[in-house]
Amino acid sequence: MVKMRLKRIGAKKAPAYRIVIADSRSPRDGRFIEQIGFYNPLTNPAEIKIDAEKAKTWLANGAQPTETVRSLLKKTEIL
Repeated sequence: MVKMRLKRIGAKKAPAYRIVIADSRSPRDGRFIEQIGFYNPLTNPAEIKIDAEKAKTWLANGAQPTETVRSLLKKTEIL
C-alpha cells in the first residue's frame, strides 16, 4: 500500500519534515517514491508547502495520507 507521510529531517530537538509518498513497508526515514512537500512546525505560524497537483494526483491513484498529513492537506485546502 502507498502512503503519504512525513519524513523527519533537521537536527536534534529541531524537527522539520518532508511530505513524501512511500510504500507503507519502508521505514519512516527510508526509501520513498516522491517528495511532494515540506512542513516546519517550529516557525510561527508553521510553514507548510505542498505541491497541490502532485498531492491530488497521488490521492486519485489511491495513496492513503496519515492523520498528520491529512490535517496538513486540510489546512492548505487541498482536501
